[in-house]
Amino acid sequence: MDQDERLLHASSFGAAAVAYAEHRPDYARTAVRWAIEPAPGPRVLDLGAGTGKLTATLLALGSEVVAVEPDPAMLAELRRALPTVRALPGSAEAIPLPDASVDAVLAGNAMHWFDMAVAGPEIARVLAPGGVLAGLWNVMDDGVEWVAGLARVSGSAAIGPRDTPAGWRAETADMHLPGTGTGTGTGTGTGTGTKARPDVSARFGSPEQAEFPHGQRRTAHSLVATLATRAGMLVMPEGEQEATLSRIRAFLASGPETAAGEFTLPLLTSVLRVRRL
Repeated sequence: MDQDERLLHASSFGAAAVAYAEHRPDYARTAVRWAIEPAPGPRVLDLGAGTGKLTATLLALGSEVVAVEPDPAMLAELRRALPTVRALPGSAEAIPLPDASVDAVLAGNAMHWFDMAVAGPEIARVLAPGGVLAGLWNVMDDGVEWVAGLARVSGSAAIGPRDTPAGWRAETADMHLPGTGTGTGTGTGTGTGTKARPDVSARFGSPEQAEFPHGQRRTAHSLVATLATRAGMLVMPEGEQEATLSRIRAFLASGPETAAGEFTLPLLTSVLRVRRL
């Protein structure tokens, strides 16, 4: 994906802010707890906070949260849902916080939109020494047969490479965190290396990956609505989008697991974290 296409996808969510808030899953608490576990204190920045899915989980775990979100519609939805949270306009490339003001920076399904060449130094700036940077992604567990079938039918606009466990591991191995070298994870996954500017990577330790079981109660209708909030779907021409959603509806209607009533969509909350030195 080139820079213009990345920006188009990244800016597509505002038009679907209400649907995003209603249909996107939250994050497994065990995953969020693991992400912030090494942090030296309770101050957490939810960066690219969207409508506050991750913010709400952090609050439930007792963190002191500030949320930063660039899209006005998403930020308005977050403020409506979580009126007591300090929620600021801003981006990963221009964080409106003082130096060393947070103990952890978390990004829920957002870090792949960051320009880490610029965001890396900004994140390092606002993190206290020993602080944690972590990205979290909800991915579909395609080890379950019907989920694998759904991924094949949906196409990459609805369920992309990063939306399944193997794809997520590969996509996050080198792209996102401003660490360097190759490390070994201490969680349920294995650490991986990534490249960044030397002056940024020197401020961070070795990245770690871990995955945590999760799930979301859905119906066929609400799962279609969830997939319709994916960036690739939001920027798709209307006719192509409807054809894709019709294909997904037909698949869900044909499967015994999904044809009638509620079911659990098997997910993993996948985490990539690194500590600031």
